[in-house]
Amino acid sequence: MHKVWLFTARIAAMLATLFLLAGVFLAPPAHAATDKPSGLPKTLRVGTEGVYPPFSYYDASDKLTGYDVDYIKEVGKRLGVQVKFVETPWDSMFSALQSKRIDLVANQVTLNPERKAKYDLSSPYISTTGVLVVASDNKSIKSLKDLKGKRAGENITSNWAATAKKNGATVVGVDAMDKAISALTQGRVDAIVNDKLAVKNYLNTKGTKGVKIVATTDDKSESVFAARRGSSYMPAIDKEIRAMRQDGTSQKLYDKYFGAKAAEKSGTSDWQVVKDNAWPMLKATLKTTIPLTVVAFLIGLLIAVLVALMRRSSVLVLSWIARVFISIIRGTPLLVQLVIVFYGLPEIGIKFSTFISAAIALSLNVGGYGAEIVRSAISSVPDGQWEAAETIGMDYRTSLRRVILPQASRIAVPPLGNTLLSLVKDTSLTSMILALDLFHQAQIAAAPTYSYFALYCAAAVYYWVICFILNHFQGRLETRLNRYVVR
Repeated sequence: MHKVWLFTARIAAMLATLFLLAGVFLAPPAHAATDKPSGLPKTLRVGTEGVYPPFSYYDASDKLTGYDVDYIKEVGKRLGVQVKFVETPWDSMFSALQSKRIDLVANQVTLNPERKAKYDLSSPYISTTGVLVVASDNKSIKSLKDLKGKRAGENITSNWAATAKKNGATVVGVDAMDKAISALTQGRVDAIVNDKLAVKNYLNTKGTKGVKIVATTDDKSESVFAARRGSSYMPAIDKEIRAMRQDGTSQKLYDKYFGAKAAEKSGTSDWQVVKDNAWPMLKATLKTTIPLTVVAFLIGLLIAVLVALMRRSSVLVLSWIARVFISIIRGTPLLVQLVIVFYGLPEIGIKFSTFISAAIALSLNVGGYGAEIVRSAISSVPDGQWEAAETIGMDYRTSLRRVILPQASRIAVPPLGNTLLSLVKDTSLTSMILALDLFHQAQIAAAPTYSYFALYCAAAVYYWVICFILNHFQGRLETRLNRYVVR
């Protein structure tokens, strides 16, 4: 027995020695633990538009690319972190940053004192200037000073809008470059002030017909990455920006997107662009638009019935709760409701995914509007039906379930059908909260070629087909329910 214990002890000692040696020889170098800067998450969530070429857009192979995208990917690679891109509309970019849905903004954020005071900003990674663009036949605007009293088409939250306003222009809000150019050529605005590189990319892609560059702004636009105030990883990002500038990586990326080769025209027709993106748009319809419509309508219908019954309740508290709910939902825009659920709630610790956030907002909206439809349908059922049900011994719940609601449903189907059709189209608003729905897919597809009109028309056809099919089924349902009406 003693020999067995001795043998076991020797084996244990040998194993301990092997493990100790393995720890010494196989352990990473002492400096490896400090290679990755403290405070950096394993996955860096980067907000970018995905519809702003040549800085952030999807190429022909449906891959997110662009100068800003490639630049921050290279920074992430050098820092040893995974970069995950979160496509975010520009006007919602800093809301997403504040609500902690993203960790960094990489989307041509212009350095200015206001942003510097509120966010942690990196060193500039690219510098450019602005240009003044007018219609080809415009001879009255030759410099920024000539903007006084004129209308300038700008993204209202951009630095270029501030430049135009500073020079006396009235700013007309536009969402994208193509819309600004269209407004300019149609005479809706008199000029555009925008990033020189973005304007040249547009003109290289779509041609210079109808517009011309007449001046360059005096101010230099420096683009930076932005993070929440107090982030500890911005110094590490700055270090890599300096390193990329010194080893020539920054110049290589610049040449890739802004060099002579990058200036070649695409030559792709609008029809070809629509054909190439027909399947991606259909896939977005099947994966997001239709499921979101179904979920929101079913949940919204349950909310509508519950709120309608509360609204009819003799209990004053329940009735007033229903009134307030209906008033809030019907008195505020759906877009505002979506933004509050997606960007507002995380600031008080309540956070949902994109799909769930969209489903919640849309369901509440359907519930608010549907409640009045259901209430009026119930009120339309003759009082004699309630009395007849009570006469044969039915209580309130049984009367409601077996007599009143079946009759009210026939009355409610047409207006609820209209609510469903509106819901299908309202899902397009969810692109503002990062949902990859049909409309967002159309925006992504249009960005690199600026074929917005063709792709938006294609998206309209998809929405029309869905609504046409739903309208057909609504008609059949109405016919079926009318069979039981005594005439």
